Amino acid sequence: MAINPMDYSAKDLVLDVVRTERGNFYQIIDDPKNWESPTRSGHWQVRDLVGHMIDVTEGYLTRWDMARRGDDSATGLGLLVMAKELDRVALTFRTVPREEAIARLKADSDRLMTILDGLDADQWSGFNVTHVFMGPLPTFFYPAFQIMDYGVHTWDMRQGLGQTDAVVDERAAGVLVPYMFVLMQYTVDQESAKGLDISYGIVVDGEWGGQWRVQVKDGQFTSEPSSDVSSLPAVFHFKTASEFVLTAFQRIEGGEASGDPEVIAKARHLYFRI
Repeated sequence: MAINPMDYSAKDLVLDVVRTERGNFYQIIDDPKNWESPTRSGHWQVRDLVGHMIDVTEGYLTRWDMARRGDDSATGLGLLVMAKELDRVALTFRTVPREEAIARLKADSDRLMTILDGLDADQWSGFNVTHVFMGPLPTFFYPAFQIMDYGVHTWDMRQGLGQTDAVVDERAAGVLVPYMFVLMQYTVDQESAKGLDISYGIVVDGEWGGQWRVQVKDGQFTSEPSSDVSSLPAVFHFKTASEFVLTAFQRIEGGEASGDPEVIAKARHLYFRI
């Protein structure tokens, strides 16, 4: 991977991706006829994705203010409860009129982008903000979360609108590639992983790609870049970063798999969905 999106040197690129993906999201929600359209995000409609984005954006703003005040009372609730809690809150926004909900999201987003624009190198990687579910994280995770939300949920909406050939923009997906290994680390299903010890390779083509060795042993996920994964029991080969990201988020079952069928099957069903 030519660019490390977690490094401060990539800040301008990352924030430009946030703005681009946000613009794509806005383009869909600004059309009134899409408001109650289905999406690929479970039972959520377009309006529920707007409610979800209000919820998470305001959560980031609140936790940022707490961190700046030195208030360390916040804790992470854990990813196991994340999907249920996010669903509960998103649906509460169905009572908010469409124009009001969209205006609120855009105002919240502009506030957050002002904060992200103003981050210096120390704040980017040396200042922790407690995520509602994941606990303390360096600030650079938060623009990545925005790309995940706006990028993947725009794909969800396009799919629901019948655009079955939609993909996540390759630049946006590329920025997210290293974060997908963090996602997998935190979403190992402990029941499925009990007593398990498997290794497999991940190959992602393109300028944002690379090769990684993955091991899941006794419920613990580890990964590391590798120059050669061909000797591993199984390998998943993704032709694009978009295919890899959508697979990691369990929107599709992508990746051409080769090797041990048992390892392939176990790796495919090892992670819970958020």
